[in-house]
Amino acid sequence: MPPIKNLTIDAERLWDDLMQTARIGGTAKGGICRLTLTDVDREVRDWFKARAQALGCAVTVDDMGNMFARRRGQRDDVPPIAMGSHLDTQPSGGKFDGALGVLAALEALQTLHRAGYETFAPIEVINWTNEEGSRFTPGMIASGVFAGAFTRDWAIARQDRKGESFGEALDKIGYRGGEPCGAHKLSAFFELHIEQGPYLEAGGKEIGVVTGVQAMRWYEMTVTGQDSHAGTTPMPRRHDALLGAARIVEAVNDCARQFPEAVGTVGLMEVRPGSPNVIPGEAYFTLDLRDPDATVIDRMETAIAAAAERIAGELGLSVALKNVSTQPAVEFDKGCIASVRAAVKASGYSSRDIISRAGHDAAYVARVAPTTMIFVPCRDGISHNEAEFSRKEQCSAGAQVLLQVVLDYDRQLTERHRRG
Repeated sequence: MPPIKNLTIDAERLWDDLMQTARIGGTAKGGICRLTLTDVDREVRDWFKARAQALGCAVTVDDMGNMFARRRGQRDDVPPIAMGSHLDTQPSGGKFDGALGVLAALEALQTLHRAGYETFAPIEVINWTNEEGSRFTPGMIASGVFAGAFTRDWAIARQDRKGESFGEALDKIGYRGGEPCGAHKLSAFFELHIEQGPYLEAGGKEIGVVTGVQAMRWYEMTVTGQDSHAGTTPMPRRHDALLGAARIVEAVNDCARQFPEAVGTVGLMEVRPGSPNVIPGEAYFTLDLRDPDATVIDRMETAIAAAAERIAGELGLSVALKNVSTQPAVEFDKGCIASVRAAVKASGYSSRDIISRAGHDAAYVARVAPTTMIFVPCRDGISHNEAEFSRKEQCSAGAQVLLQVVLDYDRQLTERHRRG
């Protein structure tokens, strides 16, 4: 069956939705601070729910707060073809990370609704909870529970830095649903996202056909020394935890540079007791290591642990390294990738294959359903930053490919069921 080319998303409406929702938690510098399970997260969830219901969709929520907006198909007994991403952001996030994937999926539904087009399978838009992991670590907790990577009890007990648990926050905003997380079956899942890197823009390509996600691990490290008076403790007698942490941070940077595709990041640090005239007795920080090859991360972990022990020995400190999240490299479904390629061709855009170097909910969903992603360029590859930007034309191109790929996959499901 040939691709359908007469269904076209409304670029202006998609852009208006992006700009409208960006005001929910909007920052003075033009970004968004919409941490998961906060009042502004509830506000954008309410907006999404109302918009989906206006299209006749049934909106359900599971017990991790994941939202599912379902448009009926000819065969409602067939598991839905799903699209989506997340609506939470980093503390200084941009307008497009996550939001584009949800709002473009919603625009695809609006296009189907406007045309009166009836799909064979139900079509759903999913808003995953806590993709960013900036409030409750690690990231992608809810999609991880959905895929069986984490237990629900462990996930809802996770606490933010103020001691509030995930479950308490979920109840506070009124988004703990009754469906057990993971019980929601999918025929396939497609996630549109900005690339968050420079490769599409540098290569002049409009669409990234995402073939997989690189391996990544998150750690927590605590360096312990001795807090003491800053004015009376001689330099040779000090056991300065922050000095040790600073040298370890430099060791992380040096280690990552030894491998051509590896990255290593210390993104959060807390110094205790945190007084101007007290030598720090403890420094806590996070560590993020990534590479397409998990064995490279093994080597980085070993090298960083050895460097930390050496530095601690030189300064009279102790160190503790704890792995809090491990995500293996992911290869996306070949059939879904083929559907993206067909959709790109039908839509008339240029493309290249690409590996995602950032973590996404799709990486977990791929464990339980055929899955892939679609990337669009972002200016200078900047993301997790208020300056994050993709042009209207780039957003609409991604949304058009997303719509086309869902229609292509729906035709495949139709043919499979006709064959029995």
